[in-house]
Amino acid sequence: MAIAHARDCRSWYVTDDLLAYHDHEWGMPVHDDTKLFEMLCLEGASVGLSWRTILHKRPAYRRVFHDFNIEACAAMEDDELEAALADPGIVRARAKVWAVRTNARVAQSLQHEFGSLDAYLWSFVAGKQIVGSWERMDQIPTQTDLSRTLSTDLKRRGMRFVGPVITYSYLQAVGIVNDHLVTCDRRNACCE
Repeated sequence: MAIAHARDCRSWYVTDDLLAYHDHEWGMPVHDDTKLFEMLCLEGASVGLSWRTILHKRPAYRRVFHDFNIEACAAMEDDELEAALADPGIVRARAKVWAVRTNARVAQSLQHEFGSLDAYLWSFVAGKQIVGSWERMDQIPTQTDLSRTLSTDLKRRGMRFVGPVITYSYLQAVGIVNDHLVTCDRRNACCE
């Protein structure tokens, strides 16, 4: 979800939950593997839907997917995934539900290879946050060379729902990219 900033750089929020997400999560650098995995799953679930819908469903996603514990998600059995499809609290799209287990298994392999999901993801920016210098929402890209490169690598490793646009949204969400407008009061708070 490319965040739209206009009046006070927060025109994209229409409800308090979106405002809280903007003010306390979006763009804050994340280094915790569980949180990185959670946001990867939620961004993937948002394909074709609004971010507000996903935020409302986040408590159910946490319940169904073991608080996004990577090991627990990787170990989910087929019958548990089938049961998840019946839960009205989540987006009941088979491919998205099954992708959680697939992506957890890829995340485990990344942890094994790089030491952590955090180390893998931040290696694409040499550990240094990219800070945009956008003055208007229409300047913020929906994908970049970075998101295309990461998307290609994630897909090569077997991850699903990680196209270049959703990957860019993910990079923004976890603060690898800080795309708060220069006029946004959250911009500096999100700098690492």
